[in-house]
Amino acid sequence: MPHMDNESGVRTARAGDGPALAALWEACGLTRPWNDPAKDFAFALAGPASTVLVIEREGRIVASAMVGHDGHRGAVYYVAADPAMRGQGLGRAIMAAAEHWLAERGVWKLNLMVRRGNEAATGFYAALGYAQEEVVVMSKRLD
Repeated sequence: MPHMDNESGVRTARAGDGPALAALWEACGLTRPWNDPAKDFAFALAGPASTVLVIEREGRIVASAMVGHDGHRGAVYYVAADPAMRGQGLGRAIMAAAEHWLAERGVWKLNLMVRRGNEAATGFYAALGYAQEEVVVMSKRLD
């Protein structure tokens, strides 16, 4: 049985939630051609140090956060709130759930990435207490 926080409606995603999540992520502009959301979702659910948290309203997924840790730091991806329901605290609630999930596992710092030029997201995270750090994110595709 997936974990459920009855007060906020947060629960862990189930395998069957993949299509609804992909649609939410697409609606929020989070998908990119080089990232397969179905593959990302399945990988997060399969790992012992990751999951996807969701908020449901009236049987429909309206917010999500992919959360995990690497044994040192936590991370979130695919943080989404249904565009038609923005301003109702869904983003704050799903981020609080992700932070709680990490804290329960002893993780003491959460890192996240925001694409350059996305001031709305930067402002949202700043309002939650996140700060920009003087780091450069580098990556290399292994596929």
